[in-house]
Amino acid sequence: MSTGVLDELVSALRCLPSVGPKSAQRMALHLLQRDRGGAEKLARALGNALTRLHNCARCNTFTELEVCERCSSPRRDASLLCVVETPADMLMMEQTHSYAGLYFCLMGRIAPLEGVGPKELRLDRLLERAADPAVREVILATNFTNEGEATAHYLGEMLRARGLAVSRIARGLPVGGELEHTDIGTIAQALSERRPA
Repeated sequence: MSTGVLDELVSALRCLPSVGPKSAQRMALHLLQRDRGGAEKLARALGNALTRLHNCARCNTFTELEVCERCSSPRRDASLLCVVETPADMLMMEQTHSYAGLYFCLMGRIAPLEGVGPKELRLDRLLERAADPAVREVILATNFTNEGEATAHYLGEMLRARGLAVSRIARGLPVGGELEHTDIGTIAQALSERRPA
């Protein structure tokens, strides 16, 4: 039942995270069979995003402007610079409503097995951003994966060598979590990073 054009659409949908061949085929057939209007809207929105979005000159996230609204806001604390791996991580930090500083988005992490090293992340842009005299502390908020930890370690060494104050977000038990249902690595980390009550 497949045609070259349908195969091309299925293959294109497989580039999305967690979308395998069957899911991509279901999505493609759904759009063609039941929601052609939705397919056209998706195609327009994707085309529009590809032509109009670029990286912010200051924080490196996606924006239509030269400098994004967050970086331009006078209400943000310019003395704090939080380094995240992806725009999605930045959005999660924002949803906490507990951070009012500025950001720098790496658009990745050091992952030697994937061919991503410091050079590929263009860390020169981070160094330039962190050199702003207003920045008093750089907060490393990379993920707690092997790659995220390696990235945080590398960045910490690099930034401290330039005389910058560097901190790392803490990790531990989730709010509402129970010890009995938590892995031992998380419990050990929470114990070692304990603070006075």
